[in-house]
Amino acid sequence: MFMEMMLGAMVFVSVSVFSSGVNAQAGEGKKAGFVGTEKCGMCHKSDKAGKQFPIWKESKHAQAFKTLQSGEADKIAKGKGFKTKAAETPECLKCHAIGYNVDASLKAAKFKVEDGVQCETCHGAGSEYQSLPVMKNRSEAIKKGLVIPSTKEKFCTGCHNSKSPTFKSFDYDKSWAKIIHNVPKEK
Repeated sequence: MFMEMMLGAMVFVSVSVFSSGVNAQAGEGKKAGFVGTEKCGMCHKSDKAGKQFPIWKESKHAQAFKTLQSGEADKIAKGKGFKTKAAETPECLKCHAIGYNVDASLKAAKFKVEDGVQCETCHGAGSEYQSLPVMKNRSEAIKKGLVIPSTKEKFCTGCHNSKSPTFKSFDYDKSWAKIIHNVPKEK
């Protein structure tokens, strides 16, 4: 039920749901904090773990924030009527970064907004599910906030849609194949 509610919320604007820290843990009434790609990458880089971190690192998602730092992005933001640079505009950041509008107390010291569309963009803020014992138990990890995107079209359309000023078309199957990573089976 929790995952279905999260995916439903993400259909509208997937990244902003997490960016605003709304992913309160089921039954706990508190907001999870963001740990950052470095923390996730410690365990999710091996063949056994599905090479999730290297797959992300080589993806366009890892460069999403950097694209906002270009003159072209600033020109697009200005053309849309924004007075700030693209990398400072919430309407741009909601799809190019996570954690940009989250209280500093919800960000670990090594968390970087500049990492763009990162692990926690798709899987939820990780402070409550990051420990190895929790991650080894998928149902426990989900209870503690881990999101497993199950419907790529619904999940991706939060950002990959005609509201994006640079949207041309989007082949979900082809794009999903570029970012899919092995999900180790629960023991």
